[in-house]
Amino acid sequence: MLRKLLNFRNKLAKNMEYSNNEYTRTTRDVSLHDLSRRLAEFAEVRGWDQYHSPRNLLLALVGEVGELSEIFQWKGEVAKGLPNWSCDDKEHLEEELSDVLLYLVRLADVCGLDLGQAALTKIVKNAKKYPATTVITDHNPTSTSN
Repeated sequence: MLRKLLNFRNKLAKNMEYSNNEYTRTTRDVSLHDLSRRLAEFAEVRGWDQYHSPRNLLLALVGEVGELSEIFQWKGEVAKGLPNWSCDDKEHLEEELSDVLLYLVRLADVCGLDLGQAALTKIVKNAKKYPATTVITDHNPTSTSN
């Protein structure tokens, strides 16, 4: 078990830089497959697989969505890019968004689903359902074709 924990810590450290006694993020694209694999390993080395049933993961996901919602609850409309937010507020948002993403990825993995492929398939379905010839302005759809 200790060897698995050390291996996991070393893999995690590959995406982090260590200086001044703290870890900082490095920027790189991460695939859903990478996240899924890391989450599975994270759960395995802690003995959490026994608790990661689809139902339990879904309920945890819903709880995290609630925490994400609380961040926006009393802010009214928020501008894209969050120009009026503090660094601390943005970091809190990143953490809650990450929690939601990680539970979603783990849920899909435990259910044996390829979340990335499912998302791409859904985009294609939505493109057929909502063709680009329809433009929505002021909540009134109008056709651009003559």
